[in-house]
Amino acid sequence: MIEAEWWEYDTLDELADAVAGDIGFIVESAVEARNASLIAVPGGKTAPAVFPKLAAQKVQWKRVTIIPGDERLVPVDNDLSNVREIARSFLPTGARVIPIVSGKVADYRLAGNSADALLQDLPWPPDLVWLGMGEDGHTASIFPGADLQDALDAPKARRAVGVMPDPLPPEAPVARVTLTRAAILSARTVLITVTGQKKREVLERAIADGQSSKLPIGRVLAEAEQPIDIHWCP
Repeated sequence: MIEAEWWEYDTLDELADAVAGDIGFIVESAVEARNASLIAVPGGKTAPAVFPKLAAQKVQWKRVTIIPGDERLVPVDNDLSNVREIARSFLPTGARVIPIVSGKVADYRLAGNSADALLQDLPWPPDLVWLGMGEDGHTASIFPGADLQDALDAPKARRAVGVMPDPLPPEAPVARVTLTRAAILSARTVLITVTGQKKREVLERAIADGQSSKLPIGRVLAEAEQPIDIHWCP
């Protein structure tokens, strides 16, 4: 049974304020406890509304490392790059922002191996993995397709894999690297942000179906041992 708590807001701005406050508390608590914090954040359309409010939180950003929870196989200066927006928001704070792919690696499986090797050098587990979700039920870059099981069933020690969504999303028709299910659920805290009634219905169905869900988000959350906070607005 997935233990999920929903937090509802009237507007995206209200959601962004609340999520930024929660993540700021998580980061500051980690810094106080371990003198450092590692968080993974999403791409998508909701996160950029939160980033400026999060960056404004009074935490010790120089002790914080931020990674994207997934990335497209594009150069870091490409408009499709997730880390580009993360760097724009958080490098000015003094945080350490680490890209997990190189635009020079064309083979997505090799890119996944490279990302995994990079993440093995970071202090694990993350204090937070913040997830978004698409209307098709994908989360991070765990999509339906031939590589779905690679991301879901990777060994616990494996932190990232390369994937080729099938079908390719028209807004970003490229291969990806994503955190594995095990890497996501190793986090001390897992937080999800979703907007719109359709996504809410998709996520509610995925949670209700649990292990039998056909949706990637349902398959990921079905293995969660920690409670999941879900922040939603229309």
